[in-house]
Amino acid sequence: MSKKRNNQSGIVYSTNPDFKPEQEEASDAQTLEPAQQNLRLRLDTKHRSGKAVTLVEYFVGTDDDLEKLGKQLKTFCGTGGSVKDGQIIIQGDQREKIFQWLLKNGYKRTKK
Repeated sequence: MSKKRNNQSGIVYSTNPDFKPEQEEASDAQTLEPAQQNLRLRLDTKHRSGKAVTLVEYFVGTDDDLEKLGKQLKTFCGTGGSVKDGQIIIQGDQREKIFQWLLKNGYKRTKK
């Protein structure tokens, strides 16, 4: 038996032609203003073959806005990176650069 479950509702089959499975409510995540964001900067080397990356965590908002912020930070630092699992990953130890950029752009509650 496969441990992978694509359908979490538990309904296998229904003979009722008018049956519609319950849909999960899509949360309309609103992106907080930059001054209200509580972002954290962290240096991480775990599971990366000893290479250091800077993580930006605790962003509250839509995935599109997170991607946009990640692209802006990568462009500013001139390095690569990605956005995964609600975190922005920037290659190298860029904490000071990112911290200054965030303060300049209105992210007042950022912690290193």
